[in-house]
Amino acid sequence: MDADLKGPAIRFRGVTKRFPGTRTQAVDNLDLDIERGSIVALIGPSGCGKTTSLRMINRLIEPTSGLIEVEGTDVSSQPPVELRRGIGYVIQQVGLFPHRTIAANIATVPRSVGWDKARIDQRVAELAEVVGIEPSMLSRYPDELSGGQQQRVGVARALAADPPVLLMDEPFGAVDPIVRSRLQDELLELQDRLHKTIVLVTHDLDEAIKVGDRIALLNVGGVLEQYATPDELLRAPANDFVERFVGEGRSMRRLGLATVADLPYEAGPVVEASADVAAGLAVIDELRTDWLGLVDDDTFLGWIPREELVPGADLASLERFLPAAQVEPTSTLRSALEIIMTSRTSVAVISDNGRFRGTVTLERIRAGLAGDFDAPTEHAA
Repeated sequence: MDADLKGPAIRFRGVTKRFPGTRTQAVDNLDLDIERGSIVALIGPSGCGKTTSLRMINRLIEPTSGLIEVEGTDVSSQPPVELRRGIGYVIQQVGLFPHRTIAANIATVPRSVGWDKARIDQRVAELAEVVGIEPSMLSRYPDELSGGQQQRVGVARALAADPPVLLMDEPFGAVDPIVRSRLQDELLELQDRLHKTIVLVTHDLDEAIKVGDRIALLNVGGVLEQYATPDELLRAPANDFVERFVGEGRSMRRLGLATVADLPYEAGPVVEASADVAAGLAVIDELRTDWLGLVDDDTFLGWIPREELVPGADLASLERFLPAAQVEPTSTLRSALEIIMTSRTSVAVISDNGRFRGTVTLERIRAGLAGDFDAPTEHAA
């Protein structure tokens, strides 16, 4: 494929699909640009054409009209088999060849395009490490692996010839919720390293929000209702259909997108352990809290309740509570909110390997949802 580096990796222009014998379109005049190196999630109710749209990219389904380009090349100008060799494809039921070993399954496309054995063996070993397949599993057969392991093999096989584009049709739908979440995390970690252009079909809004850089929400008949980042989709639904589809709890879902590091930190009711009781009382009186935090050279030591701050007490020797209200900068705002709501302290301590960074309050989180917070600021020691 000739890469058009100035344009999107995948482009739909006026794409329509009507299956024989049907009265309505499966996909209706779809215009969509998918940027290179991004993950785009196609989602919508049953009959919205999301899987049909995906399969038209690699010509498993032929469009009735319109243009689809991959890396600047009209897909209809290429023989289907040649086109598919340059596009990775992962499906829900994996589709591994049961009579071939895991290594042979991963090697399917490289072997078909004529790679030599040494190159294939090297690539299989590389991908096994990338997707987390133990080398001992390579000689096994698909039915000897769990569902999650099989799905990793499916991803490795799709990546074997290093395609620029990866299509994923409900890739994690057949595994249990715990494995599903782990595989989603692994996909994001994989994308951080490989920067593929990924189009993923899902029926799960939370999955689309978690893995997608952008979400294309389709309505029945293949009508594109909104194409936006996850946060924009939740914050500003384009119409009533989108608002109904994302449903209630949009704010809580948005809290799962942002991290504590996205907020400006407050200094909070914190003093150095070498300070005296009067200094501690002054701080918590000013901030109207019932707890005082102690730090030692920016290392957070713990919380002390107000009633322990009696005249003559040595702050450094008082009993401290560790660290019921601690979150990391990478923690989601949802987890920070849960900690704040259940903690005996009124704030969450921001800690990075024990280093005190500041505090986050309910008001800071509210401001973050409203989009009216400033850039994160460091705690001044």
